[in-house]
Amino acid sequence: MKHEAIAASLNSSGNAPQGGELAEGLTITEHEAEQVERANASSAPPVVFVHGLWLLPSSWDRWVTLFEKAGCVALTPGWPDDPETVSQAREHPEVFAGKGIGEIADYEEAIIRRLKRKPVIIGHSFGGLLTMILAGRGLAAASVAISPAPFRGVLPLPIPALRTASVALRNPANWNRAVPLSYEQFRYSFANVVGEDEAKELYLGYSVPGAGEPLFQAASANLNPWSEAQVNSTNPDRGPMLIVSADSDHTVPWAIANAAYEKQKRNQGVTEIVKMPGRGHSLTIDAGWRDVAEKALEFVGRFTTITARIA
Repeated sequence: MKHEAIAASLNSSGNAPQGGELAEGLTITEHEAEQVERANASSAPPVVFVHGLWLLPSSWDRWVTLFEKAGCVALTPGWPDDPETVSQAREHPEVFAGKGIGEIADYEEAIIRRLKRKPVIIGHSFGGLLTMILAGRGLAAASVAISPAPFRGVLPLPIPALRTASVALRNPANWNRAVPLSYEQFRYSFANVVGEDEAKELYLGYSVPGAGEPLFQAASANLNPWSEAQVNSTNPDRGPMLIVSADSDHTVPWAIANAAYEKQKRNQGVTEIVKMPGRGHSLTIDAGWRDVAEKALEFVGRFTTITARIA
């Protein structure tokens, strides 16, 4: 498991962006605090990577290497109570249960507020939704939302996305449970465009149980005016945003990503969308991850001192 949690000093970040009040008692881990300290000691622009459902922060390890070679300093915060490793996560699935979108977003915000500078924020899947929420709170210098989970106002519900979400939604009791993916479910939801050998490797190397609550929150967002799956897409302090979609994504099909773009482009800041051909929901972790990472790097390089591309 992670190091012992320590209290987060939410307002100690000097030049950190201002925003809404956070829940009391939020804690971050010693490891995350060390990442913040390292970022604040560096002159390099900070980049915060936010993982999604059924993954851990380690899913960003190759991205971290690429972005740090490009001249940034990377942070990979977890969700509250994330285990350190995939094996630990599978041994203790109960730690994922009962985590909602609001709590997770506040946890990420608690970490970002300890930084001395606004970071670039990059997230995948529910991490993409969290990225949009955090950017909407004015916390991002620029952001990249990759295959972002839907938020209130995003109306399309393609059948493949419903099939993926049904892993949790078919049983209301899963709201308060951790829900694992079987290999067959992972193959459909994440690894539908890669070969069988790679799909098995990805499943064994990355897939962990996920909190059921965020899936219920996203599914009911358009029925609940108080849903935690809400994004302030018009905040003038949102910063430049890129949305990345995979053209064969079953979990977040193009219709969902494009609907999010249609909402976000009302912002006065730069808003762009790109569709990655021949890719599924595993686009951040499979053999083609670098193509996606470099697309993100090119975008944020236009608004920061990060080098636009690595040879």
